[in-house]
Amino acid sequence: MDSTGKEKEAIQLMAEADKKVRSSGSFLGGMFGGNQKVEEACEMYARAANMFKMAKNWSAAGNAFCQAARLHMQLQNKHDSATSFIDAGNAFKKADPQEAIKCLNAAIDIYTDMGRFTIAAKHHITIAEVYESELVDIEKAIAHYEQAADYYKGEESNSSANKCLLKVASYSAQLEQYPKAIEIYEQVGTNTMDNPLLKYSAKEYFFKASLCHFIVDELNAKLAVGKYEEMFPAFSDSRECKLLKVCDNRKSRTVFIQVKEFDSISRLDQWLTTMLLRIKKTIQGDEDDLK
Repeated sequence: MDSTGKEKEAIQLMAEADKKVRSSGSFLGGMFGGNQKVEEACEMYARAANMFKMAKNWSAAGNAFCQAARLHMQLQNKHDSATSFIDAGNAFKKADPQEAIKCLNAAIDIYTDMGRFTIAAKHHITIAEVYESELVDIEKAIAHYEQAADYYKGEESNSSANKCLLKVASYSAQLEQYPKAIEIYEQVGTNTMDNPLLKYSAKEYFFKASLCHFIVDELNAKLAVGKYEEMFPAFSDSRECKLLKVCDNRKSRTVFIQVKEFDSISRLDQWLTTMLLRIKKTIQGDEDDLK
């Protein structure tokens, strides 16, 4: 059957499901298997949704899954309701990101009510990713990553919480919210430096915290680098620390040479490039002031 045929069949199923729901609400329907009719309607909406998916009619699929979700909630099937809202959100992501977020939030409300905070956190991340890639609203993405981190922490999933917090730090620095970024990088660096499997990541987090410090205030940056070296001696011998000490020289040519050398060994990503360019601007500003 082609996609047009699937879509027609889905529309017919939706109409039959609507009819079952209406009859379940009537006096006689309520007396003779009202709940069974609602359950059958749930199944029909879900089947219709999957047919709409095959026809690539994502909005119709999302609406059908939402109908199923509401009926599951009416039947007090919370888990099935949440699952249907997630299916609806995944369909809407391809057609209507705002509607996808509404469905995912509805599922999150159910999961938190059930005490399923790890699953709720996972879906907060999905919403954050929609804000990142589809709606380009970084402030809202940050809020959902923060909420996910809170839920993960509450469930002692510290590794997952740190991943979310690092996203928050990265975006906060891009938005020039440096104190917030510094606090997170220091917190995650401190948490990982005593972990045998993660300690080598600590130098990266202290490096990023130091870059944020250098953009804001040179003196505090020097103090911060010294503190990180004292806390985590392996940081002192790292290429990251050597680059920071060149930044401390406040000579743009020296910094440029060192950055080029650093980049030849491990490529600078977009975030590091942005932060180093901001530091370069502050150095050039200082050099111009001295002329």
